[in-house]
Amino acid sequence: MTKPVDPLDIDFRALQVLIWVHQFRSFTRAAEELGVNQSAVSYTINKLREVFQDPLFVRQSRRLHVTQRCEDIVQQAKRLTVEFRQLTAPPEFDPKTAAQKFVIACNFYERVLIIPDIVKTLTREAPNLELEIIDASGIGHERLMRNEADLLIGPFERSDPQFYRRDLYRDRYVCLLDPAHPMADEPLSLEDYLGLDHVLVTYGGQWRSRYLIELERLGRELKVVLRVPSPAGLEQLVRGSNLVATVPERLSKAVSAGLRTIACPVETSVTIGLVWTAVNHRSPVHMWVRDMIYRLNSRTRTLEDAQAG
Repeated sequence: MTKPVDPLDIDFRALQVLIWVHQFRSFTRAAEELGVNQSAVSYTINKLREVFQDPLFVRQSRRLHVTQRCEDIVQQAKRLTVEFRQLTAPPEFDPKTAAQKFVIACNFYERVLIIPDIVKTLTREAPNLELEIIDASGIGHERLMRNEADLLIGPFERSDPQFYRRDLYRDRYVCLLDPAHPMADEPLSLEDYLGLDHVLVTYGGQWRSRYLIELERLGRELKVVLRVPSPAGLEQLVRGSNLVATVPERLSKAVSAGLRTIACPVETSVTIGLVWTAVNHRSPVHMWVRDMIYRLNSRTRTLEDAQAG
């Protein structure tokens, strides 16, 4: 009778094999990535099948399919491997010598207003740190949980216990109008605002702006004549038209060339923050990056407060 495999015989190398096969859906590709032959990958997967008592991968119609049990195991394996790497990291962190990839998930707002300063600072203070920006697209929290991103930046309000959050600042809303618009030179009342023709930024249907939520709470709604998925190009749409666009004030400075900016009469704001998971909570490089971003935006807040005063 074959002796059962002791689960404690499984090492992190075996888990990494599982992760690569899962990612590529191919034993051959995983072997190439790991620098081993395919038979070594097959041996490891067979060993894991015995340990977990599950086929893990099933070949159907010439394609490798993943079992649900395998999906669950891979997510835990990713977490374990990341945490183990953190254990082996030196306690002292020197940004000048740090050499790894750091992935930030965000959207248009953050790419325009926050990421440029991050890139400049990393170039100066951590020149060997490789930065990758990926789209949050309404699934930023899921991308954190799947370890596809190290940090999420944006107006995200989930309060799940597995997430940590640190707010950067609050941004109020303003309206963008063509200078020739009949209402361009007057403060807008709520009734004036609701009677205008609006171009609405839907953010791909993945996010609802706070001012829309507040209007819904008041039992009011906009007169929407055009919907667009992103704030990109708003200035071209509004310029020379009777349309009005509502965007966060900081973003308006990047998309309002040639337009008039007026305070939005809906009294609400959007909070931009940093979100991360327990996996990276105490990682020296992650802590340094989070503190650096907060430090950059603290300077921006101080400057804006001084200008407002």
